[in-house]
Amino acid sequence: MSAAVPMRQPAVLGCDSCGLVSANVLVDGRVDVVQRCSRCGHVLRSAKPFALQRTWACVVAATVLYIPANVLPVMVTTSALQRDEHTLLGGIHELWLDGSFGLAIIVFIASIAVPVLKIGVLGLLAWSVRRAPNWRRLERARLYRLIETVGHWSMLDVYVVVLLAATVRFGPLANVEAGPGLLAFAAVVVLTLLATWSFDPKMIWQEPLADGRTDPA
Repeated sequence: MSAAVPMRQPAVLGCDSCGLVSANVLVDGRVDVVQRCSRCGHVLRSAKPFALQRTWACVVAATVLYIPANVLPVMVTTSALQRDEHTLLGGIHELWLDGSFGLAIIVFIASIAVPVLKIGVLGLLAWSVRRAPNWRRLERARLYRLIETVGHWSMLDVYVVVLLAATVRFGPLANVEAGPGLLAFAAVVVLTLLATWSFDPKMIWQEPLADGRTDPA
């Protein structure tokens, strides 16, 4: 991980629990003080602890697991005549060839575009906080809100396959089972959600100290 860049302490702190804004007593250098919200008692912090480390860990793990998620089959269909294995890209291709263009586009967006977008944007946000803190702050904040909004739609493929596996049961005639790629894909979705939750968007707006001093917190 890159070295931490000293950041200015904000004058006020917002409570993550009830939303109350309180004056930051840590700006006076009282590093031994644990400040709590006067309304609900929640611990107030200027930033999430180890936010970048957790974000990078989840992003790297999601990137590694995204390979088997696309290579391994996510769904296995068996019938009296044959057994077929379907990967994410293979399933999208089959839907397109069958004329289900709308469904193919939806599955492509949910299973390919959204995970790649989230991994790329989260990596960019985590990198820019340390390497380019003043670069396009408003646009980066909007990117974070975008991936926070659309991230849950990545679970669409998982829901579809699980429902098919639970409902399509015809004994020896036909059967649908979830493949190992589905587990990897579900792990990618969960890791990107955790990375989004771990990242602290307040870091986008923090100003580095001009004299190079470390945070008082």
